[in-house]
Amino acid sequence: MKGIADEPQYSVGLLEAGTTLCEVIDNHIYEQTLSEKSAFFVADLGVIMRQHARWRTHMAQIRPYYAVRCNSSPTVIEVLAALGTGFICTNKSELELVQGHGIPSEDIIYGGVCKQVSQIKYAAKNGIDLLVCDNEAELRKISRCHPNAKLLLQVSTEASSQDDEMSMTFGCSLKDCRHLLERAKELGVQVVGVRCHISSSCEDDQVYVHAISDARCVFDMGEEIGFNMKILDIGGGFAGTETQLELINSAVMSMMDLYFPPSTGVSIIAEPGSFFVSSAFTLAVNVISKEVVARDSVPNKLDKCEPEFQYYMNEGVYGSFASKLSETLIAAPSVHKNSPLDSSVFSSSLWGPSGDDLDQVVEHCLLPELNIGDWLIFTKAGAYSLGQPLCIATDSPSPPVYYVISSRDWFEMQDTGVSHEATLKNFSLVPYFLNSCQTEAALSVPA
Repeated sequence: MKGIADEPQYSVGLLEAGTTLCEVIDNHIYEQTLSEKSAFFVADLGVIMRQHARWRTHMAQIRPYYAVRCNSSPTVIEVLAALGTGFICTNKSELELVQGHGIPSEDIIYGGVCKQVSQIKYAAKNGIDLLVCDNEAELRKISRCHPNAKLLLQVSTEASSQDDEMSMTFGCSLKDCRHLLERAKELGVQVVGVRCHISSSCEDDQVYVHAISDARCVFDMGEEIGFNMKILDIGGGFAGTETQLELINSAVMSMMDLYFPPSTGVSIIAEPGSFFVSSAFTLAVNVISKEVVARDSVPNKLDKCEPEFQYYMNEGVYGSFASKLSETLIAAPSVHKNSPLDSSVFSSSLWGPSGDDLDQVVEHCLLPELNIGDWLIFTKAGAYSLGQPLCIATDSPSPPVYYVISSRDWFEMQDTGVSHEATLKNFSLVPYFLNSCQTEAALSVPA
């Protein structure tokens, strides 16, 4: 067998010592060049394992609940389940996906704050009792459709920056919490804890400090009204760096010792999503068209003689770059071609294939002049990139994902002390062989 089968088989290419991820990407580009030049992902499952190890090192007292909406790849779910994480789902499809992997209902949180009645009933029927709620309308729906639900009251947090202040706020305010708690008591619905809504772009550890302080106030209100408050969910916002984890851990744990010491018996959880998957996935796309933009048509350009290029790729914001629609910055890619180190670079913009004005992936970057058929490599492509396309811009299906893991990472994962029975049963390890005829290619990073 050449490499890795399609995702539903959970086949994973086992990389022997000395085989690098760049060589795997080269190999698939060579194969694509011989056929249709379709975009594809390469995912290193060892990265997910190492991110989980970092979490256990720096956030040992906080259990991670993976945010499924970030990347709903069944293979990712399988690995994280084996590593012992919980899961937070926002709709019925995600609930079905997670339950299909044998995840116990007590390890699942139904986190969508605007839930369809039919989906609340599905949660009730399948024993998924932990639900998030932040308004009275949702509370009433839950009381009718899932009377045995155990609610986490979602509380809004302070914006950490002006950018966050411009974003939509979710969660009830601190002053509205007492009303919701009293209404829940009247309706006979249990409230068991607090969920802090923290932006995924949060870079300020003080936001977590304020959120924990506010949560203590809500816990006190709930206990005064008669609820047994026992779960604190500090939310998401974890970018994936070890430095950020250290900062958050330092800020959070001092507040935990103050407001939620072990003697309270409160379970502390969090919702890392991008943290686990972003750096595990690399996306390779192909240049399908190019245009030279007249410099006199581009405002604020001093050098009117140098050309500027618009490149069109076979993936855009209605597919693998969907996160761009939520104003997430897409970093400039690497160019997969042999280019002299001193080759000229030009002002460039990167677009998807739809022809839509919104389908701009990278507004500005410096690249050597590219030709149709050249390849671009986007690293850290695992968050909000896999799922159903937002529209059908082309007849092409979603890019395939080729999963790999080094033999060292695979054996280390089995030595972590966590049960891996599900992973060992459902994964088919296939030795990964490089094509002996592939041409050499270098990854040159744009200036």
